[in-house]
Amino acid sequence: MFIDKVKVRIKAGKGGDGMIAFRREKYVDKGGPSGGDGGRGGSVYFTAKSGLTTLLDFKYKRKIIAEDGGKGMGKNCNGKYANDIIINVPIGTIVLDDVSGRIIADFKNNGQTELIAKGGRGGRGNAKFATSVNQVPRIAENGEPGEEIDVTLELKILADAGLVGFPSVGKSTILASVTAAKPEIADYHFTTLSPNIGVVKVKDGRSFVLADLPGLIEGAHNGKGLGLSFLRHIERCRILLHVLDISGSEGRDPLKDFEIINNELENYKMRLMERPMVVIANKMDQDGSQENLERFLKKYKDKYKVFPISALKKSGFDDLLYYIADTLIETPEFSLIDVKEKSRGYIYEYKGDTPGFVIERTGQNQFEIKGERIEKLYKMTNISDDQGFMYLTSTMRKMGIEKALKDKGAKDGDTVNLLDFSFTYYE
Repeated sequence: MFIDKVKVRIKAGKGGDGMIAFRREKYVDKGGPSGGDGGRGGSVYFTAKSGLTTLLDFKYKRKIIAEDGGKGMGKNCNGKYANDIIINVPIGTIVLDDVSGRIIADFKNNGQTELIAKGGRGGRGNAKFATSVNQVPRIAENGEPGEEIDVTLELKILADAGLVGFPSVGKSTILASVTAAKPEIADYHFTTLSPNIGVVKVKDGRSFVLADLPGLIEGAHNGKGLGLSFLRHIERCRILLHVLDISGSEGRDPLKDFEIINNELENYKMRLMERPMVVIANKMDQDGSQENLERFLKKYKDKYKVFPISALKKSGFDDLLYYIADTLIETPEFSLIDVKEKSRGYIYEYKGDTPGFVIERTGQNQFEIKGERIEKLYKMTNISDDQGFMYLTSTMRKMGIEKALKDKGAKDGDTVNLLDFSFTYYE
């Protein structure tokens, strides 16, 4: 089964909690705090692997969850680092953040490995909190939460050239004629329901990858027919090979077909019409083909390179294949995204000199504190311990949260919420 688009929830492992411990050993005077740090949580990586051609495995595995790090131990022993998860994906896969829509990773090369979700760091044990003032700290950090993200995986076939055109114009027959691929060929529309690819070997020794893409119809860019399921696979092709039934055997005008398909490509808005386009006038062995070819050349010969062929009789291919191989040498890759847009965007990340929090009034006597930095601080602080609670409130004061609440109009007795933690505000 060919699957080229799936949604997956990915959760990296939480860092292990730090330990509160003290040395109690014979002959060790005032051993002091000895709580170790927690181990790092497991991260989730994807790696591109040749030989994979579908995202079928993800259809049955919609959640990927990495291990949490081990808890810190006494005698300054750190917790165990969790194992990372490495998932194989087909070459041509892109990973999109469902929230922002940005591309997290774009797998173009075999063996390419990308970090998708970062594991949380381990919390510090109480040995790390010892100071000259507080020599017996009873505070340790909880582990940092791992990154949790909903993503969409899309497989966009990696091919140098792609055959486009209406259904039943002979794209599959062309692929079968010039490669070892064996696509389904039949006398009805939409025989090809998923992309087929093959390697073309030119007589001079050069080669390139050719894709037979499902047939387009008018309105495809809006999802009609196979619509977007087809168009996503053409985005990577460097050259478009526009196949026409030049004989008009389906009762359509090949010139009109040409205009309709080009309009669909242009409306898809992925720079498709910026790529070199070669016109393949197929079915030259049938009646009416020569007259239609002359009409087409009269209108388009100065704009497009046209190659008359008969895929059924396997004639006219040599010049076409040489021309494609020559054009590929001069044609660069078309990036799916601007490099500047690529951003992994970790969920928990300090923002330099930014406040790290936002105060919102949620009711007459209700306020809420939000923000990546303060939420991370809260999650990593064990407030069930008195020293932990004092550490949290002290840090919030240093961050300016107390002043910000006052500036927002908070008064004695008002309720302030921070995630699942609530407290009463007093000056």
